[in-house]
Amino acid sequence: MSLLSKAELRRLAQVRNDHCVSLYMPAHRTNPDNQQDVIRFKNLLTEAEQQLVAAGMRSPLARQLLAPGQEMLGSRLFWRYQSDGLAVLLNPDLVQSYRLPMEFPELLVVANRFHLKPLLPLLSGDERFYVLALSQNEIRLLQGTRYSVGQVDLEDVPDSLAEALRWDAPESQLQWHTGTGAPSSGQPRAAIFHGHGGSSTPQKKDQILRYFQQLDAGLTDVLAAQQAPLVLAGVEYLLPIYQKANSYPYLVEAGITGNPEEVSDEALHKQALDIVTPILTAARREAVSRYHDLKRGELASNDIAEVVSAASQARIDTLFVALNTQRWGSVQPGSPNGVQLHEPPVPDDEDLLDFAAIQCLLNGGTVYAVAPDDVPGGGVLAAVLRF
Repeated sequence: MSLLSKAELRRLAQVRNDHCVSLYMPAHRTNPDNQQDVIRFKNLLTEAEQQLVAAGMRSPLARQLLAPGQEMLGSRLFWRYQSDGLAVLLNPDLVQSYRLPMEFPELLVVANRFHLKPLLPLLSGDERFYVLALSQNEIRLLQGTRYSVGQVDLEDVPDSLAEALRWDAPESQLQWHTGTGAPSSGQPRAAIFHGHGGSSTPQKKDQILRYFQQLDAGLTDVLAAQQAPLVLAGVEYLLPIYQKANSYPYLVEAGITGNPEEVSDEALHKQALDIVTPILTAARREAVSRYHDLKRGELASNDIAEVVSAASQARIDTLFVALNTQRWGSVQPGSPNGVQLHEPPVPDDEDLLDFAAIQCLLNGGTVYAVAPDDVPGGGVLAAVLRF
């Protein structure tokens, strides 16, 4: 699974090119469901070529632009390792794909910049969290949303406690095995530490602490820009030791106890979601309440033209924007008719909701990309203004 940061989204938001192709689609992790993904992707590439030609691009150049997509189409390895949603961004200078733990409705946009609104729930503070599963034989970092979970690809991170400590002297090695409790109970069996001196000796704790410090250092680059809750999962003995090694500021105090080697990603996701839901929803509830309070004055609006204009002027503090919904038009900041809505869209139009969301993000605002029914005020967007 890919990991997306705000810094990367900002970089993508600043890309400008006459021919930017943004492609989103649901994906599947296993056969035979993922076979239909190849067909869906092929159809989207065909439609993208048609739209590029309609926009004035010659067919050979359109096919050249989409060639990386054709390479993905023919790669068995690419389709073998999918998550719940696939996003592919293409222009003559950039090729980017993301396998993400969120199902995207099928969408293709060809414009002079990338269409990024579908990615925003993965960066909203109330939509994502992480689970770090600690065990002797493996380390798993999971990224979760309310609806899905997937493993994050890790590099430069120690693979396991055993791997990190394998060069220790034999007499000081920490040994760890799973207890033989009755599997029919349905409860994860506790891991048992043993070795010279017992699991509680300072020497053993120091060994584990050293490993966790290595792990924390490796995760720093992965999580530094995320600002999302992190839940630990592991035998109870390990959690306070990792908390001592941890430098990530969004580590949640409560954890999931038990041996995570015997627990599926989905089960960890469910347990972690129960822990983080109050944390995830608090800021959003406060933002909704603030919007309703300010709507009585002039510092909140759900008028599309007004909000889009405010976004272009960096005047939005907090924005709610509807997912899976587009409002097409044009934006010309500073002109008397700066924001024009068109139905149906005309050539060179862009999704004004996407424009407002990305401008808000680039200017340091907070964006909540939510289901249409969750936008306060009953519209497709709602903004709290700075001035």
